[in-house]
Amino acid sequence: MTDLGTYALVTDLALLLAGFAYAAWSDFRDREVPDGLWQVLGVVGFLVGFVAVAPDGTVPSLLWTVVGLLVIQHLFAWDVRLGAWGDRYADIVELVAYVVVVAFVAVAVARVGVGPNDVPVAVVAVLVTVLFARGLFEAGILFGGADAKALMIVGLLVPMLATPLVPPPAAIAPVTGILPFAVTVLMNTALFSVVVPLLIAVRNVRAKEFHGLSGFVGYTIPVDDLPRKYVWVRDPMFGEAREEEKSIETSEDDRRRRSEVASDLRARGVRRVWVTPQIPFIVVMAVGVVAGLVAGNVLFDLIFRL
Repeated sequence: MTDLGTYALVTDLALLLAGFAYAAWSDFRDREVPDGLWQVLGVVGFLVGFVAVAPDGTVPSLLWTVVGLLVIQHLFAWDVRLGAWGDRYADIVELVAYVVVVAFVAVAVARVGVGPNDVPVAVVAVLVTVLFARGLFEAGILFGGADAKALMIVGLLVPMLATPLVPPPAAIAPVTGILPFAVTVLMNTALFSVVVPLLIAVRNVRAKEFHGLSGFVGYTIPVDDLPRKYVWVRDPMFGEAREEEKSIETSEDDRRRRSEVASDLRARGVRRVWVTPQIPFIVVMAVGVVAGLVAGNVLFDLIFRL
């Protein structure tokens, strides 16, 4: 790696850690991460990456620009600025952008191959990350848009990280070495997320409220606590709550909704309610980022050692 590439990597790592530290704090406090954070990280990361690949020639620079802009367009509400036209055609425009970028990179790989002066590995990794994150979001696995944006930002800032601080076992290094860093982060996040239902179960056992599988996903709280708790009401269900959850866009909308639910339940004589906690996913992802930088793919490492 050239000195310029080293400086770019150090800068991107600093951005990644600082950005996710703030995002985790914001998500824990408000269950909301400001779009401005992802926008700043995305634009700065794109420019740092461009500076790193520019000395390699026109093809790497052009390809980085194309995939970088594909990421950045997810971070800005450009469709809102287009008004009714955006509401009608934004999805089509975005689909065309995806098809064009994928085709462009695929043709470049087929014609010149992957390499420092051809198609940079970073370009392929960023494109795979975008497709991966968007696919998980559309499938409902990444629940919020902030989660998908966060994963794309990880991929843009650190597309690949073959060697973490603690080198992986030789047996899994060939596999983990070809995974985009964002995939490693998401796998780490999934692994650490397993702790959440275990903690819920322990809480229910201590409160003598553990009842089968439901004891791993929820617990009861006083109805009066609803407005100040980040939870989803599950039993008794409030009207069309499951459908209305989908329309909640801000933490203030969510708090207002919980206040309405609490008022209705009190009027019905309900004093305690079964809830599911709203997990601050970005907090867990931040842990996955740190784990990825220190130990790489923790899940693969654990499977290998078992």
